[in-house]
Amino acid sequence: MTLSLSRFSRFSVFAMALVYTALTFGVATAPSPAMAKSGPYYTVTLAQPADDNRAVASGVAWSCKGTTCVANKGPSRPLRICRGLAREFGEIVSFTAKGEALAADKLAKCNGK
Repeated sequence: MTLSLSRFSRFSVFAMALVYTALTFGVATAPSPAMAKSGPYYTVTLAQPADDNRAVASGVAWSCKGTTCVANKGPSRPLRICRGLAREFGEIVSFTAKGEALAADKLAKCNGK
């Protein structure tokens, strides 16, 4: 007894396999919601222009141009991220995380004052 599929059934299985492959590839390569957001998570204004235009501080990769640095979300609270950046670049004039500016007292702690 031989189990064989008709020509139409084989074609259907092949077509379904192609559709499945295309769908799984599309899901795997589609941008996630976190990537879909536009703009940086952190925005910082430094007192002095940065010497390097790229740096890593507090586990976050920063991109700087003049006195402005931006980065994606890091693994720590904003105050800890700010302190790490202050150690790397010096005094920070303003620090914004997710559109909210760091309070003046926390900014002073960030700068070690």
